[in-house]
Amino acid sequence: MKTLRSFSTAAVGTALVLTALTHAAAQSSETIRQWQFERSGDGYALVMQEVSRPVAGPGEVLVRVHATSLNRRDWYMLNETVGERGVDYTDNVPLSDGAGEVVAVGEGVTEFKVGDRVASTFFTEWVDGKRNDAVRPSARGAGPGTGGMLAEMIVTTPRGLVAIPDHLSYEEAATLPCAGVTAWNGLFTNGNLRPDEYVLLEGTGGVSSFGLVLAAAAGAKPIITSSSNEKLARARELGAVGTVNYRENEDWQVEVRALTDDAGVDHVLEIGGRDTLSRALQALAFEGHVALIGGLTGAAPPIPVHGVGHLRRIESRL
Repeated sequence: MKTLRSFSTAAVGTALVLTALTHAAAQSSETIRQWQFERSGDGYALVMQEVSRPVAGPGEVLVRVHATSLNRRDWYMLNETVGERGVDYTDNVPLSDGAGEVVAVGEGVTEFKVGDRVASTFFTEWVDGKRNDAVRPSARGAGPGTGGMLAEMIVTTPRGLVAIPDHLSYEEAATLPCAGVTAWNGLFTNGNLRPDEYVLLEGTGGVSSFGLVLAAAAGAKPIITSSSNEKLARARELGAVGTVNYRENEDWQVEVRALTDDAGVDHVLEIGGRDTLSRALQALAFEGHVALIGGLTGAAPPIPVHGVGHLRRIESRL
């Protein structure tokens, strides 16, 4: 048994990719290794366990995991900063995001075949349509039966997988399910992003970095904040039309508006919460759209409706 209190990570692109089990060989033909949550003080520790090799039953797919990625959600779960409505994570395999190759399929599976390259989906039972209460329990890595990706092999239904295009490596594909899809939904599915619209991105974490490259690729005009001038320089290389150092500019929303000739931004991927929401609203254009995604600085305060009647919609992803 091996215990880990913090994640071992290596930077790859805009996300953090775990290397603890990447390309590791199984201990024997009958067993695999996987990380599990174990109670430790006020939070959890990660314990590596050797368990029986999973088998693909009828309607299931067996995947050898080649890469996994770390999201803020996983850090929250490890330290129990944010609970999934009182769920006990003990013995659960963590991480929603990963990629690998299909090594076996069960009876009746036609969607995938042995050798296919696949990535996980965040909600294993949400394929299409609107999200409802039945979807939430299928969030991967969040409770018993949801099969997190931090293992040498996992079994899942075909609904919990998507094919990886040839141009993406396993490491690149592993960064997409949580942060990449969240950015896409905020900007396109719900935000209806159009070319030449201004997009405000807070910080240079996974969601904001994906939002930057997606907005730039769509012909929009991304503006991004950071406390690092080095990161802001890299953001300009990736397509940012404007950058603001929020540590050097306490009222950064004023500078953001100035970058739009005081028209304001049309979209905000709001990930900061308590310390950023009110400033983001001040930077917003008439008929603007805000996607409430995270709370890195704490829970967001009540929405100050007075004075922001120009909002088209505030969409919550929390």
